[in-house]
Amino acid sequence: MVSLRFFQPKDLPELSYSLDEIQSQFTSLAAWALQRIKERNTGQEFPVTILFNGKPAGFFSLDFGEDKYDLTANPESVLLRSLSINPVFQGKGIGKSAMLDLDAFVKDSFSHCNEIVLAVNQRNTSAYQLYLKAGYCYEGKSRIGRSGPQDILSKKV
Repeated sequence: MVSLRFFQPKDLPELSYSLDEIQSQFTSLAAWALQRIKERNTGQEFPVTILFNGKPAGFFSLDFGEDKYDLTANPESVLLRSLSINPVFQGKGIGKSAMLDLDAFVKDSFSHCNEIVLAVNQRNTSAYQLYLKAGYCYEGKSRIGRSGPQDILSKKV
């Protein structure tokens, strides 16, 4: 069973996994993402742990800061960042379940939020398909990211 909770420091040891060379091009690991949250120091970014049967299996953050305006003009939106799943748990539908559960998690935790936005690398076909299956839509907007062209996807919540 998949569930989401706000990151707790006790989660970090189990979130200290490695990704292969391909996946590493497209996302950040939890420790690096947490360091970036600390550096940005906006107070508007919230790390989240993905649990599988009660064990930390993945990570992402929800960013309400100014960076989201690179993807949307909606002030009631949130930017999804740094999604990763521990390779040991990949292929079990955990990412898809987490993205489907995210709608309720966002509405319960941030009732003012009405949209989730993200940027996905065009070459990251597995993540791209995951987001489409979870109901995210591409409306023709793209940008250049650190590893090449990214499409902007969004979902109303």
